Amino acid sequence: MAIERVIVVVLDGVGMGELPDAPDYGDAGSDTLVHAAAAVGGLRLPCMERLGLGRIRPIAGVAAVPAPLGAGGRMRERSPGKDSVTGHWEMAGVVLERPFPTYPTGFPREVVEAFEVIAGVPALGNEPASGTEIIARLGAEHLRTARPILYTSSDSVFQVAAHEGVIPLGRLHAMCAAARRMLTGDHAVGRVIARPFVGEPGTFRRTVGRRDFPLDPPPNMLDELVAAGVTVHAIGRISEFFNGRAILSSDATTDNAGHMAALRRAVERRGAGLVWANLEDFDMLFGHRNDAVGFARALEAFDALLPTVLQAMQEPDLLILTSDHGNDPTTPSTDHSREHALLLAYSPSLPSGVDLGDRDTMADIAATVRAVFGLAPGGHGASFLQALTAGPA
Repeated sequence: MAIERVIVVVLDGVGMGELPDAPDYGDAGSDTLVHAAAAVGGLRLPCMERLGLGRIRPIAGVAAVPAPLGAGGRMRERSPGKDSVTGHWEMAGVVLERPFPTYPTGFPREVVEAFEVIAGVPALGNEPASGTEIIARLGAEHLRTARPILYTSSDSVFQVAAHEGVIPLGRLHAMCAAARRMLTGDHAVGRVIARPFVGEPGTFRRTVGRRDFPLDPPPNMLDELVAAGVTVHAIGRISEFFNGRAILSSDATTDNAGHMAALRRAVERRGAGLVWANLEDFDMLFGHRNDAVGFARALEAFDALLPTVLQAMQEPDLLILTSDHGNDPTTPSTDHSREHALLLAYSPSLPSGVDLGDRDTMADIAATVRAVFGLAPGGHGASFLQALTAGPA
């Protein structure tokens, strides 16, 4: 039976072992999923285990079942960098030649001054920092002065934090939208991110009003789908990564439980030809905070909800579970790590137990989607649809 719909679920930050160039990024030895499993004495992931997760590589608590329901492997990120936008763009067939700019010592004066014109007041911070840490450290001064907190990380991000009672959410979003328009050329960062928070000194907490302002992507697989009359439904931050372009409908859910509920509804509706979801809790709540236990428990919570999606699938559906980068919660770093992406594929209508191996690029997802819908091959990636259809060697 031919595949008629593709469901892509990105487990944000769930890397599958260091890439050969990981030492160049300071990520030698990073292995997010394996290390998170070891940190809790083994993971309980019965659904992904049945799909074949334990056959990709040894993971504590996850058995290598002899007859898995799905196909498994890993994918290399060919683009330089290790941020979410780069990873998602590569899944859509865009392989970057150079990384987005990063600022390990803070933004240059000309960038800060241009932003301060937008903000109307001087900025606080301007340094690489953990978001929760810099809010705890500079939040009280922000309350006194109404100066926005500007910071970055090892990724290509321009982040602005503000208390919702000092800079209302609408104003913060407008400020970041203007910063996005300002950051071009050599300073075209991957994302401008609004980071609102509430509370008092000692009890500050970030809110769900976060909003990302990424670069507009180059032409990609989503544009080709729309041109061919194939509709795209996005869940979570997918629409933000692509500036909403070529996306017919979306669910702006804000946590893994909400994403999974929206995913189940989308699968049951049988509307879009491509359903694409991003689940960011692994990365945002646990990887960036070096919380290995929380990371592990989030994986188990996802696995417990995954059967609701599988049960809603029909014969011509293809599910692809993947990741955009790593975020090893057991290393000293609190930033993303340069790792292979997870690859698990399942369809009720296709043979099971296929070994997809270590693949050359995450653009193989775009190539596979193109093959499903009869589109011309793109410039990057190799489809694994034929391998799935043929079955185990």
